Amino acid sequence: MRIGFIGCGNMGSAMIGGILKKGIFKKEEIIVSNLTEEGSRRSREKLGVVTTLDNCEVVRNAAIIVLAVKPQFYEEVLDEIKGVLTPEHMIVGIAPGKTLAWLEEKCGQPLKVIRLMPNTPAQVGEGMTGACTNARVTEEDKEQIRKITESFGRTEFVPERLMDAVGAVSGCSPAYTFMFIEAMADAAVALGMPRKQAYSFAAQAVLGSARMVLETGMHPGELKDMVTSPAGTTIEGVRTLEKEGFRSAVFEALIACAEKGKRL
Repeated sequence: MRIGFIGCGNMGSAMIGGILKKGIFKKEEIIVSNLTEEGSRRSREKLGVVTTLDNCEVVRNAAIIVLAVKPQFYEEVLDEIKGVLTPEHMIVGIAPGKTLAWLEEKCGQPLKVIRLMPNTPAQVGEGMTGACTNARVTEEDKEQIRKITESFGRTEFVPERLMDAVGAVSGCSPAYTFMFIEAMADAAVALGMPRKQAYSFAAQAVLGSARMVLETGMHPGELKDMVTSPAGTTIEGVRTLEKEGFRSAVFEALIACAEKGKRL
C-alpha cells in the first residue's frame, strides 16, 4: 500500500517527516503532488519522496489520499480527482469545516472518509491529532491511521461533533502558546535577562508544565495549587492574571476559533 499527499506545506511535510522517521512507509511508497516544479524540488530534496505536478497521478498510485491543501482549495481538488477515485481509496481530510458528509459528497461516490485535525507541533514529533471517520472505515483502518498519526505525536478519536473543539483546543492553540511564551520572555527581558535565555526559560517552563499534566494525570488546578504558596509570588501573579481576564480571554479565543471553523 502507498500513501499520497495532495499538497505538501508545513503540515503535510510534518506528517511525512513523522511517517518516515517511524518507518510507517518508505520514501518510495509516498507520492506527493505540488503546485509548482519548485515545490516538487523542495519535497524531493527535503523528504526524498516521489513527486508529481498531477493530482490524479497521486490518486492512481496510492490507496490513502491525504488532502493537505488549504480549505478553500478542497472543492477544486476533489472535483479534479473524483473521476479517478475508486471504492478502494481512503480519503483523509485535514481541513477545518469540511465534514465527512461534505467530503464524501464531493468525492462523488461512497468511500472511506477520515477527518484529521493535526497541529504544527507535529513538526517536532509532539503533535496532537483529533480524528473521526465515516461508517465505512473499519477498526483495522482506524489502527492504520492511528499508527500514521502517532508517528508525529498523540491521537484521539472523537465524534465528529467535537472536531471544531479539537481545532480550537489543539489546532489553533499553539499560536496562543507561542504568544504566551513570547510575552513571558518579554517580561524576563524587561527584568534584565538576555533575550535568548529568556526564550529558553519560558519555553522549557511551558514544556515541563504540559508534561506534568499528561504524565501525572492530576487536575491542572491541583498542579497550579502546588506552586502557589500562601502570600507568595506565584499567587500574586495568579491574582493579576485573573484581574486582567486571562482565563476569560483564552476561553473566548477558543470559542471564536471553533465558530470560525464551522464557517470554513
